Amino acid sequence: MTTKLTTVHLDLVPEDTNRLAVLCGSFDDNLKQIERRLGVEIIYKNSHFQVVGEHRYAQACSDLLKDLYVDTMPVKGKTAALSDEEVHLALQDLISHHRLLEVKPADDQGGYHSLSIKTKRGVIKPRGENQTKYVSSILRNDISFGIGPAGTGKTYLAVACAVEALERQEVRRILLTRPAVEAGEKLGFLPGDLSQKVDPYLRPLYDALFEMLGFEKVEKLIERNVIEIAPLAYMRGRTLNDAFVILDESQNTTIEQMKMFLTRIGFNSTAVITGDITQIDLPRHQKSGLRHAIEVLGNVEDDISFSFFAAEDVVRHPVVARIVKAYEAFDRKAEIAASEASQQDKK
Repeated sequence: MTTKLTTVHLDLVPEDTNRLAVLCGSFDDNLKQIERRLGVEIIYKNSHFQVVGEHRYAQACSDLLKDLYVDTMPVKGKTAALSDEEVHLALQDLISHHRLLEVKPADDQGGYHSLSIKTKRGVIKPRGENQTKYVSSILRNDISFGIGPAGTGKTYLAVACAVEALERQEVRRILLTRPAVEAGEKLGFLPGDLSQKVDPYLRPLYDALFEMLGFEKVEKLIERNVIEIAPLAYMRGRTLNDAFVILDESQNTTIEQMKMFLTRIGFNSTAVITGDITQIDLPRHQKSGLRHAIEVLGNVEDDISFSFFAAEDVVRHPVVARIVKAYEAFDRKAEIAASEASQQDKK
């Protein structure tokens, strides 16, 4: 069934160029946030606006624009500012007051996104059902978990979604982080500044960025802090607004680190957490923050999603899938043997 679209016209008066600039935001960021949340399209020329969308949403958006324009009224001769937080809170009040469901892009509708991720280096398409669901979940939710073995495209697709969001100007920056835990090795002291110390741990993320944007552009974006590299331990106390945040290798977070990271998410931000619970490098007495998050947040439906991958989803060399399956079979046998031994001891 096709949704019937209507167009609502409105004129914001009195016409004031400065107030209109504040309403729209830098690079129309405020309007883009409203479009995403309500599933409408906003077209304007000077003070005349058109809102295209489902009737209830288009009318609600029109009311919101009028209210926000009032908020830009000059105070003591100075045009009032309109922050991302104020737009976000106004949207929350509108959605609650009108009893609207927040609009998310659907799998079978193009909307403002499609499941083909467009970057300057080409189009990236998810392979298979699980990858398609994973990308759809990232587009639909504020926080998405991608959990499964190596080679299933968890990190690569997350970076692709981040690059697309940045190029669409839906976010202002990309932040890449992961816990600095060695994979069963003790590397000792690493020379260099903070970025150089963390670089080896974030190399898979760098490789994906270089492939999608090119080396020179990535370097420039890092210099301008549009792409930021930060170890997880340095995230405490920060609030991340207008950002696409990727936490890689999250199986090596502690419970405290995972909780700390999840509570950093700010307005208009998307977080993707990737990990493989079969490759935990924490000390044996420490529980993985990723395992704990699955237990705690598994039943939270709004704005949080979990995507699970299996050996069949591996897109690397076919032998990788066979290796993953062999380890899974070995682990199952070990669990069965341990369970039988425990039962024998009880007898």
